[in-house]
Amino acid sequence: MIEEELRISRRGLLGGAAASLLTVSTAAHSATVQLPFANGRRPLVRLPQKRPMIGLTARPPQLETPFSVFGENILTPNDAFFVRYHLSDLPTTIDPETFRLTIGGHVETPLSLTLASLRRDYPSQDLVAVNQCSGNSRGFFEPRVGGGQLGNGAMGNARWRGVPLRALLDRAGVRIGARQVTFNGLDNPPVDTIPDFVKALDIDHARDGEVMIAYAMNGAPLPFLNGFPLRLVVPGYYGTYWVKHLNEINVVDADFDGYWMKTAYRVPDNDCHCVAPGGKPDKTKPIGRFNIRAFLTSHQDRQVVKAGSALDLKGIAFNGGSGIARVLISTDDGASWKETALGQDLGRYSFREWRTRLTLAKGSHRVKVRAFGADGESQPLQPLWQPAGYMRNVVETVTLEAL
Repeated sequence: MIEEELRISRRGLLGGAAASLLTVSTAAHSATVQLPFANGRRPLVRLPQKRPMIGLTARPPQLETPFSVFGENILTPNDAFFVRYHLSDLPTTIDPETFRLTIGGHVETPLSLTLASLRRDYPSQDLVAVNQCSGNSRGFFEPRVGGGQLGNGAMGNARWRGVPLRALLDRAGVRIGARQVTFNGLDNPPVDTIPDFVKALDIDHARDGEVMIAYAMNGAPLPFLNGFPLRLVVPGYYGTYWVKHLNEINVVDADFDGYWMKTAYRVPDNDCHCVAPGGKPDKTKPIGRFNIRAFLTSHQDRQVVKAGSALDLKGIAFNGGSGIARVLISTDDGASWKETALGQDLGRYSFREWRTRLTLAKGSHRVKVRAFGADGESQPLQPLWQPAGYMRNVVETVTLEAL
């Protein structure tokens, strides 16, 4: 099935429609949405292989998932999965038959692998994992910070299939003294003064057996805008590491000091990864694992519900890999809390659904949802701040009006 869909992808999207990706104008679309913060008006745009999504930029394409999608299914559909690029020189055609993934650097035997070889000659694995942009929810930071003003939709949960990176590194033969592994994709800077988007993982992390070179997503080839034909999957880590259109892997014998590791995507180097609002950190480190989050997905803010009747609420929770142990809900702005029932466990890197049934008296109810991880981590009741606008995970509040 996947092989047939790859052929269809080549004839369809990659044969022509992909070339129009860089020329799609959000201005041509009249439908808009209002995200719940200042200057939050956004166009709804539709690009190849995607349903209408919230447009942030056109060059490079950045699309946010409408939040209602997360209430539909625990897995985020491919055509609604968020899109984040840093560089605007995207490939317009990728031929699956001539594409090669190279593995070199500090190895015994450099490799140049076809897609067919990856699927035929190496072990495959499936893993359900959340991909979340580092700046997800940045638009809610107060005081405001620079960068893309995103709502809560720069995340998604998918079942990824691919080859464990460890298997490829073992075949290449990592030499003694290896420190890190770097990853590069087919998207390029539009001018020489902009650094190429190259990321790095420590060698032990790269070889942990969970980091994956994915070629399929929810049972289908990766959508073009989500990295076709290969992307790096780094479970529990922010999407900055999930390199799209991956074609080059290099093992290096020193810490990689490229711009996107040494200067960009860094957070305060302290326990909370935060500073006082408006302040600057004394020292920083590369962003890493997710912190814990929970959301109500069944109801919108200011939604009217029927007072005195049983009300079914549900939502999602996730963290960086310890798994979700509990989700509590409050309908009185945090004065009291009650347990919710957790849904099916699809793995420690996946969204975990929670559900509860309750009855609300007439009036306005500030509903809060707070998750607790198996490692004891929980969400802060007050928002934390940092100048890059990363890692927001405050307990969210949704107001329901019971009439």
